[in-house]
Amino acid sequence: MIFARATNNRKKLAEIQRILHALGHDAKTLDQLGIDIEIEENGTTFEENALIKAKTIAKICNMPTISDDSGLEVDALGGRPGVYTARYAGEHATDDENIDKLLASLEGVEKQDRTARFVSCICLYFPDTDAHISCVGTCEGYIGFERQGDGGFGYDPVFMVGDKSYSQMNAQEKDSISHRGKAMRMMAEKIKSLSL
Repeated sequence: MIFARATNNRKKLAEIQRILHALGHDAKTLDQLGIDIEIEENGTTFEENALIKAKTIAKICNMPTISDDSGLEVDALGGRPGVYTARYAGEHATDDENIDKLLASLEGVEKQDRTARFVSCICLYFPDTDAHISCVGTCEGYIGFERQGDGGFGYDPVFMVGDKSYSQMNAQEKDSISHRGKAMRMMAEKIKSLSL
């Protein structure tokens, strides 16, 4: 099945497309659909934000739309940055600025107390019925003390699973354990059950 993808984040787009292809589906980018829009993500949960994005784009292009809202929850920070993950260091913060703020926030915190998880909510919205499906995937890990690896994006260089950061994993390794990979596989199963 072909969906619209409600995101302009190129690295996230590539990851979602890679996972969708492996599951036998495809999705058109906003560029391919001729849509140029900034969507205000004002939800208080990942699911609310994912639905906001999917519904907005679906209403514009009138086709089923898949979206993702994801973020990092750090236990020592009370679950922050959470839904503010992309803008932890400010509205237009770079990945490096966000990582710098995170590492500074955890200064002096021992390894055993740096537990964290990535959370991804994938939402598929159907404009003809106003129905939606949401799936949540998580990946448990911890925040390292310094950047490791040069792959991935966002907080990948400091998010550790075992002795490797997300940035040190190849695409196949990351997709097999990642929050987004898990959520997308759950979504694929739900799509199959709907005979789409």
